[in-house]
Amino acid sequence: MFSLVKEDGNARVGILKTAHGEVETPFFMPVATRGVGRFVSAEDYIQAKVKVIIANAFFLSLTPGLEMFEKRGGIHKFMHYPGIIFTDCGGFQMLRENLLLETTNNGILLKNPEGKDVFMRPEKLLEISKKINSDVIMALDCVLPYGRSREQYLEALQKSHRWTKKCKDLHSGEQLLFGITQGGTFEDLRESSAKAINAMDFDGNAIGGVGIGEPSELLYKMVDISIPHLNKNKPRYVMGLGKPEQIIECVERGIDIFDSIYPQKNARHGMLFTFSGIIDLGKEIYKFDELPIEQSCLCFTCQTFSRSYLRYLLKKDDAVGKRFLTIHNLFFMQEFMRKIRESIREGKFQEFKKEFLRKHKKMN
Repeated sequence: MFSLVKEDGNARVGILKTAHGEVETPFFMPVATRGVGRFVSAEDYIQAKVKVIIANAFFLSLTPGLEMFEKRGGIHKFMHYPGIIFTDCGGFQMLRENLLLETTNNGILLKNPEGKDVFMRPEKLLEISKKINSDVIMALDCVLPYGRSREQYLEALQKSHRWTKKCKDLHSGEQLLFGITQGGTFEDLRESSAKAINAMDFDGNAIGGVGIGEPSELLYKMVDISIPHLNKNKPRYVMGLGKPEQIIECVERGIDIFDSIYPQKNARHGMLFTFSGIIDLGKEIYKFDELPIEQSCLCFTCQTFSRSYLRYLLKKDDAVGKRFLTIHNLFFMQEFMRKIRESIREGKFQEFKKEFLRKHKKMN
């Protein structure tokens, strides 16, 4: 299921085994909420060397609906993606005011934009996830926006633990199940949540409710508080984190798994990640630039198109251009994680981190 291969300080390389193969950690998952990424296909994921993606069980249950997954034999065959697929539970949708109606001790009432409202409870989540047939299920959790009171976070934490325990009790073991810690930015709540979730003995443990507006220093502090109470021999996942500088800081602390829309969203707006810094393709200096985004990059986009052509597509707000730009950032994130793993194996993680951070924030 999960085994450690190499450690360099707290940074580590491991192997996560699932029903659809195994993957080395640490890794980054692009977001394919409804079984498709924005402007990219399953084939684009494969070409970009993406081995794991994350979709959303709540949205998939609405459309295409569970009957589709039952008839097609699960999400992998339906979207023609052979890699590993995580499904989130719907708890993150609590942050969207247009979707959240209320929470109770038994679950979350979410608005269905296309029909009858949905009461997402542990029983329903497990039923949905089984029919979707994802490799990893994220347990149902209660997420609050950044900046709420301690009393509100405590109430949410109690609900979250109740739902999570129910998920664990109902879990059949055919798919992996990860628990999710909460607690906002309150140290005592984070510690108690990490202890409680760890004691439930999930296949993996996630730190949720971070990366949603709090300063990076607070994010790292919550990770630091949580990690000592999470089983070292199980994968650790910080949910919703996609900034490379935050990822590398969390890898240093012992985190194995990440996901976010951040690289894809930035790509669509012409903000392209390279190992020499971030390129703002909208700048006038790229109008006649015949170089690729990054000369050493082996992605389809860099091997095929110039900065000038990609800038032209960006200025036209062209959907094909958004695809090409997204492919680059997807590929970059996979290469970034590969280099992190390589540096850990070689005992050179700190050197890699220092050099990467020196260049990455530079705007070109």
